[in-house]
Amino acid sequence: MLAVAFAASRDTRRRKVIKDCPAPTVQGLWSATMCGGAGCGDDDPVPRSVLVVDDHAEYRISVRALLEADGFVVLGEAGTGAEAIRAVGRLSPDVVLLDVRLPDMDGIAVAESVARMPDPPVVVLVSSRDGAAYGPRLANAPVRGFLAKIDVSGASLRRLIG
Repeated sequence: MLAVAFAASRDTRRRKVIKDCPAPTVQGLWSATMCGGAGCGDDDPVPRSVLVVDDHAEYRISVRALLEADGFVVLGEAGTGAEAIRAVGRLSPDVVLLDVRLPDMDGIAVAESVARMPDPPVVVLVSSRDGAAYGPRLANAPVRGFLAKIDVSGASLRRLIG
């Protein structure tokens, strides 16, 4: 399973509440494709503005094009964790698509900082590695879920964020 949604939530207003979904696949994680049907998700509108955070400019450009082609508005890009934290405060995106591995800090630490902000955005972590490689740290992170970089698209992001 490459795309997962987290059932646990500290901020139920902004996080997907999973109801009537199949049993969790691994330690409380659900596949985004399994929970895309009726009875899953909440009543919040689908977030549309995105901040893309990755240390590879080529990847940011590609993801921006994919998301914009599918109706998302990419408000900005960041190449480091520090830039990402500043950009979230400045741009107030609905969603932060955040690489786990950044040059100055890891994406989970960035997500923890962002979660402490007033009205924090939905955070989705991405990596070229399998999510299982991050173990309990990923499962306990204050994020909506995880997508493998190869699976990132407007449709996969929309399924994950509701």
